Amino acid sequence: MRILLIEDDIPLGAAVRDQIAGDGQSVDWVTRLDAAHEAVRSAAYDLVLLDLMLPDGRGITFLKGLRARGDVTPVIILTALDQVSDRIEGLNAGADDYLVKPFDLSELSARIGSVARRYSGNPNPILSHGPLDIDLAARSIHKDGKPVPLTAREWALFEAFLARPGQLLSKAQLEEKLYAFDTEVESNTIEVHVSRLRKKLGARVIETERGMGYRLGRP
Repeated sequence: MRILLIEDDIPLGAAVRDQIAGDGQSVDWVTRLDAAHEAVRSAAYDLVLLDLMLPDGRGITFLKGLRARGDVTPVIILTALDQVSDRIEGLNAGADDYLVKPFDLSELSARIGSVARRYSGNPNPILSHGPLDIDLAARSIHKDGKPVPLTAREWALFEAFLARPGQLLSKAQLEEKLYAFDTEVESNTIEVHVSRLRKKLGARVIETERGMGYRLGRP
């Protein structure tokens, strides 16, 4: 997934960014609402992590603006505001989840995965694909009953295909999902990861449409 993090607390923002990147996801981090508005105009995000108290305004205003424009990108609020009235306001404004600071980074990863699965139309974390048994919550895969270790980036790439079965994804789309704005990407990076997934999961797990992109293979 490509995630937009809007957080002005530098130590916390760095910790959240590193946690998301460690999960193999792409994250763009901004500390102000004006930068957040520019980011959503420039890229398509799969999820937004939103602080409510920012130097140039309230996160609730940003969230209401998203929803007023018909933007259905899932939003998880991250805030120190822990009153019930604050939670109600956030959820009524269109947030999908509400996490009070301080929070455990592993819990944040779990909530990101849960919200993403709901939006993909399949909240069940357990999937089967041919000989593969996939646990999205545990980020684990078994092939013919045997565990198959994937790197964080390999997992993120395979997850992108699982979220869009049958859909052709271009190289540019996959790079956008896996890498942040300021990341330099080698020209053959996607090809290398696809090749490794095929070696680990099966030669037909990902199909190639020459000159067009890739899609999840048939089970």
